[in-house]
Amino acid sequence: MEKFTALKELIATAENDASAFYEKGNKAAGTRLRNAMQQLKTVATDIRKEVTERKNAN
Repeated sequence: MEKFTALKELIATAENDASAFYEKGNKAAGTRLRNAMQQLKTVATDIRKEVTERKNAN
């Protein structure tokens, strides 16, 4: 559940950067958004692996 909480926090951070990039044209926010999206992908993959391991353990 720890990783899922981290995922939600990353999404909240990315949302602020997405708003700054798309609505205000802030290029630095676009860079931060791309970085956050990569981190989201990594955390989501980790969660998937963990869920599969726990499912198969039972």
